[in-house]
Amino acid sequence: MKIVSWNVNGIRAIYKKDFTVWFKDENADIVCVQETKAGETLFPKDIKEIDGYNFYCSSAEKKGYSGVAVWSKIKPDFVNAGIENKVFDNEGRILCLHFKDFILFNIYFPNGGASQERLNYKIEFYDYLIKYLKQFKNKTVIICGDYNTAHFSIDLARPKENEKVSGFMPEEREKLDNLVSSGFIDTFRYFNKEPDNYTWWDYKTAARSRNIGWRIDYFFISQHSVKHLKSADIKKSVLGSDHCPVSITVF
Repeated sequence: MKIVSWNVNGIRAIYKKDFTVWFKDENADIVCVQETKAGETLFPKDIKEIDGYNFYCSSAEKKGYSGVAVWSKIKPDFVNAGIENKVFDNEGRILCLHFKDFILFNIYFPNGGASQERLNYKIEFYDYLIKYLKQFKNKTVIICGDYNTAHFSIDLARPKENEKVSGFMPEEREKLDNLVSSGFIDTFRYFNKEPDNYTWWDYKTAARSRNIGWRIDYFFISQHSVKHLKSADIKKSVLGSDHCPVSITVF
């Protein structure tokens, strides 16, 4: 089973960049996207109704902000649009799909760069999520999305210059440490320990052409379920957003 995750930086924008062509070529079992910036009524009809897929989305109360969506060939038992906390759920950042053999979280984690208040919100989001996940400790849990945090120095091109920049601050990186301590593994690093593997590049500085990037898009999986993990990949050749897709193959 192939699961793909991509921060598309606007579903209507990516739609105009051959999203449906990419989607059909990818032929994934489940596709998760983040930062859709649109409620369900604003999704183009032909991407809401792709043959063979069940479609789910969650949007923020604030228009044109945040948002996540999932297409799945396998119909989940049920879907939650949130983690039972209105403070976090009203920004449309989470879809949780419960399947027979696993639970999939598609999450667009907050960006802490705008202000100290948003940084605090981001930290609180991580803390609450990690506590929330404890109820599923005996299940196979997969958490994908844009985490808005590079974990280690290897995960960004210029770690020294960004130590005090949101996305690589010690207090943010510590939350990924906590996620690992709570029983999850970074699927890409399970297979690949090499540098220069990034998933986001700054548009303003044309960083992608120079591969001056950050790896902030992840799949984490329950450590006790690693036997189900077959592969993990970064699809850096896919264009259309300032992020590229990432994927895993499981079961």
